[in-house]
Amino acid sequence: MTAPHVGETPGLLAKLMAGVRNEFRSDVLEFDAEDPVFGGGSCLVDGCERSARGRGLCPGHHQRWSNAGRPALDEFAASTDHRWRKQRPNQCCRARACGYGSARGGLCQLHAQRWERAGRPDLDQWCEDPPPIKKPVPDARCRIEHCSLWPQAQLAFCHTHANTWKANGRPDIEEFASRFASTEIPPNETIVLGSLTPQLKLEMQYVLQFRHDERRGKLTPTIVARVVRLLAQAGVASLLEHDEDAWREHSASLRTDTRSRGLLIYAYRTVVDLAEAGGWEAEYRRDVWRMHRLGFEGRYTLQFNRIPQPWLREPAKRWIRLRLSRGLGLEAGGGRPVLAIARFAQFLAAAGIDRIELIDRALLERYLADLHRELRPQHQGSHTGLLNGFFAAIRQHRWSPDLPATAMFFTEDYPQRGEHLPKALAEHVMTQLEHPDNLDRWDNPTYRLITIILMRCGLRITDALRLRGDCITTDADGAPYLRYFNHKMKRDALVPIDPDLADLIGAQRDRTSQRWPDGTPLLFPRPTKNLNGQLPLAIPTYREALGRWLHACDICDEHGHQVRVTPHQWRHTLGTRLINRDVPQEVVRRILDHDSPQMTAHYARLHDTTVRRAWEAARKVDIHGHTVALDPDGPLAEAAWAKQRLGRATQALPNGYCGLPVQQSCPHANACLTCPMFLTTPEFLPHHRAQRHQTLELITTAEARGQNRLAEMNRQVLGNLDTIIASLDTEAPAHEG
Repeated sequence: MTAPHVGETPGLLAKLMAGVRNEFRSDVLEFDAEDPVFGGGSCLVDGCERSARGRGLCPGHHQRWSNAGRPALDEFAASTDHRWRKQRPNQCCRARACGYGSARGGLCQLHAQRWERAGRPDLDQWCEDPPPIKKPVPDARCRIEHCSLWPQAQLAFCHTHANTWKANGRPDIEEFASRFASTEIPPNETIVLGSLTPQLKLEMQYVLQFRHDERRGKLTPTIVARVVRLLAQAGVASLLEHDEDAWREHSASLRTDTRSRGLLIYAYRTVVDLAEAGGWEAEYRRDVWRMHRLGFEGRYTLQFNRIPQPWLREPAKRWIRLRLSRGLGLEAGGGRPVLAIARFAQFLAAAGIDRIELIDRALLERYLADLHRELRPQHQGSHTGLLNGFFAAIRQHRWSPDLPATAMFFTEDYPQRGEHLPKALAEHVMTQLEHPDNLDRWDNPTYRLITIILMRCGLRITDALRLRGDCITTDADGAPYLRYFNHKMKRDALVPIDPDLADLIGAQRDRTSQRWPDGTPLLFPRPTKNLNGQLPLAIPTYREALGRWLHACDICDEHGHQVRVTPHQWRHTLGTRLINRDVPQEVVRRILDHDSPQMTAHYARLHDTTVRRAWEAARKVDIHGHTVALDPDGPLAEAAWAKQRLGRATQALPNGYCGLPVQQSCPHANACLTCPMFLTTPEFLPHHRAQRHQTLELITTAEARGQNRLAEMNRQVLGNLDTIIASLDTEAPAHEG
């Protein structure tokens, strides 16, 4: 990234002066312990006024807790002294009635000397009756207010405080004593900017204010101090004196300190954004558009510098701006078109085309051949369509009247794209994924709920992660629906859900309200760097969690291979399941919120293919028990399948299918079991056995009544049933499988 020169941004200082609020315009910035960004919350120890920085404890109490062997936090916080270390009393000499401070082995210097001269007897017994020592004048005590120990020799302080006083250069006694009475915020809890030059200081004040208002995550004053120290050593007057790459090199000393390096780059980008701010009017003239400056999420860039021809770059920028202004998404409206035009620009440069009037049909035919050589059909069609739209916009808006009228693509120029079946998951796999034991393997209830919503509702992952907290609505009958925004179609949509899922969503709302007491508009807020709950969970975060869950569950296909699942496959699976369960296509279209019936018809074609494969794989037996072969690859395969589909749709039987073309009349009336066109499979065995039992009863009754003809007709049916049942019960020969 190239930095704007300080001289090129004369308005930056004015923007800084107008933008930095009074509470941040100070050489020393102090923040309350409860500050959402720079504070860490109050220390758990009641009475301690410092910010918590680890385990809910301030640095001092955290060190004390660690030295104590890390006991239970609640017990430690309730029992430890709330006073800061400098305000706690020093250790007294162990000798009875001695008021000096401990110096060696728990004894003051005088008693330590006498104990050693006595031959180091048992210390406890010796301390009970120590020899007399010289005491200070009556009522003498250390000058530190909270310390009641005797002063050392002729000094004003006890042994420990005297050593500290000497180590600090023997300052004024009263001033030194006042340091221990002060409860001011310690230096590591303040941000000191006095070492920076005036404009650099103002820039850092703006950066800290921006970070505070953004509320993306915590930032400790210690990290800020490291960056301030590095900037002071750099000797610069502004962050804009170097570009981003130079600052990365300059911060090599912080290579292992990723948080400080991150803050430095964040500071640079924040100041650059302020310097170059100005909306479309400011961003348009640049060859690299930073889209977050135009209100788009993330740090996405559109790089027009990849189009070397100025006469092509300018209309490209106008076209992209127009597409984005019309509401197209960043990728469809900007990313893919820039990529297509940039590739075409490289082709033009290689072909020596230096004027727009040289772009004619003959050149485009050469480019089609170049696309065919390097890209897959899907990408060829995308590039061709985008370029055609670009040329049409140039003509329509008269951006370049020199573009030849022959510069266009035709319908036949687009490559034929093969139709692919939806990537629905096999039921064998879905059974594992939906099993309660596997769902309970999620270690995070948020990810578990997202998975259930994707499975049952078929939402796209983007729509699911951006669900609002109030996403449940009900109809007049009280039935719950999931309301979401279809980002692809840019419209609200509803999908029916069951009450159990509605309850799970309610539980998720309770969890988010506990995590963000001030409220969050989202059902799945990002768990980190999201202090106000305004940012949704990121797609890569869920994908990584999904991968860990699949590995933990050991989900395998029918061949024992581990399965790779993408969130969008659950959408395909739901559509396929609904079609296979004979849900009308229009209903499926509404559930999936498809824009056209053709999108839903894709799943219907899968259903037809799925049923055909099952028909081809099953053993088909006629009334004589003979296996009927159907060659799926034969020349009449499609026609035979069409006949079977028609027969199943219009002449469905309770225990098999009719193989007679529907146009012919049936000479057997309802006596299907005596019909030579009747076919059946093992799935109908229970029906055959039940019918055999009923036929036996009919024969017995007919014989008892003397109805011999009726009995004879049913004996033929019984014989056919016996043959069919025996044949279906028998394993098929190997060559028939």
